[in-house]
Amino acid sequence: MTLSRRQMLLGTSAAALAGCASRATGTAAAPSAGTGALPDATATAAMIRSGEMTALEAVEAAIARAQKVQPQINFMVEDTYDLARARAAGSVTGPFASVPYLIKDLNDVVGAHTRHGARWTEGLPPATEEMAYVRASLGSGLICIGKSATPEKGYLPTTEPLAFGPTRNPWDTTRSSGGSSGGAAAAVAAGVVPMAHANDGGGSIRFPAANCGLFGLKPSRGRLIDDNPGARPLDIAVQGCVSRTVRDTAGLLAVTEATGGAAVFPPVGMVSTPTNRPLRIGLVTTGFIGNPASPEVMRAVNDTVALLESLGHSLEETAWPTSATFSDDFLAFWSLGAAYDVAEGAKHLGRAPDETMFEPFSLRMAENAAALSPSDIEQIQARLLADEAAYNEWIAGYDVVLSPVFTSPPAELGYLRGDVAFDELIERLRAEVAYTLIHNVAGTPAMSVPLAWSADGLPIGMQFCAGGGEERRLLELAYQLEAARPWIERRPPVWAG
Repeated sequence: MTLSRRQMLLGTSAAALAGCASRATGTAAAPSAGTGALPDATATAAMIRSGEMTALEAVEAAIARAQKVQPQINFMVEDTYDLARARAAGSVTGPFASVPYLIKDLNDVVGAHTRHGARWTEGLPPATEEMAYVRASLGSGLICIGKSATPEKGYLPTTEPLAFGPTRNPWDTTRSSGGSSGGAAAAVAAGVVPMAHANDGGGSIRFPAANCGLFGLKPSRGRLIDDNPGARPLDIAVQGCVSRTVRDTAGLLAVTEATGGAAVFPPVGMVSTPTNRPLRIGLVTTGFIGNPASPEVMRAVNDTVALLESLGHSLEETAWPTSATFSDDFLAFWSLGAAYDVAEGAKHLGRAPDETMFEPFSLRMAENAAALSPSDIEQIQARLLADEAAYNEWIAGYDVVLSPVFTSPPAELGYLRGDVAFDELIERLRAEVAYTLIHNVAGTPAMSVPLAWSADGLPIGMQFCAGGGEERRLLELAYQLEAARPWIERRPPVWAG
């Protein structure tokens, strides 16, 4: 018996075949998905528009998938099933109308709680407002079925908050899903939803995409709809998503980018075609502190280089243009946010902060920030701005630059957790998080593309970065790589089907 896409998607296996659009000349084809694969968001929206399934059926199927794998990977901190059902029962419009989605638990959703991965937020009332980007995302028709897990306040590149327990990687449940958008990535990789909200203040879209075998694009500073429009110096965090296909990320970018007087860059629009020209690509293999990538990651890099050369691109080795103090300066700047967050929590609870409220890493970061004088802070910011200027001058010499995302394949759970002894954790972070931070300081786009897997089956993402506002160049390259080395057929051992 042959099952239709609708039967497979709505059945107890919660699986389906993705619709494969005809390849138009010069247009990226719809990714082909084998039996048991979940359609991407673009295909799901098309199925709903055509009447092949209803909005409520799509939401109920996603809820069933979520309930199946939540006990295995712990990707969600609060469901919004009733809110999702109510929205699906109404009139939903937009290019992603009625596609199930997750919002990261650093961002508010009206009617849901926002916990920030922290113990002190327990008991706070549900949110009554949403940021402009969330409103724009949901305005595209996406329906939020839950809040995805994040480390405490998004500080760490692993999603293991002591408040909620670890999010497990569906490729190997003893490994980290990455962070800070680890709950989102685990859910998408496991086939719960086709894409999910993420944000990135130091690699938090790219890290989980790399660890979970997904596509993740960090947009330029000022690219997207914002409550406070206009690029701001050292405003390091940006919004975005993780997805299983390039076209889903491209589609969401198109409907959430700033336009008109609020736009920092000319609009990208919907990017749907692969690059049609050879690119000059820089190659970076050592981190900001000069440490090499692990042998497993280097094998992946070399394999990616061979793929790029086979596609007609040229590569040359280069190195980050950042100063010797860059990693430490970034960490010090990051600690200022921790100081603010700890103070807010203490003010809310009306008592001095301690480890019943915050994780040890957060408290130590806040303590370190308190020791910085105004002069120290001014000098740190000046050095980071100088690193930004050096990066912008350097990246202008290339179309894109290739590097790893992490120094190593996905780490074991506990390795980067917030209760590891602080000095040891800092050394581990300096070594592992050695390729992504500069793009947040410079405000430039970068993406993780799932082009490699380790010998024991763990995803290894490859990072490509470009100059400010060059999302189109990255997306066009991503389409080419997706066609040359498709990844949508790959499925982790923990799968919602």
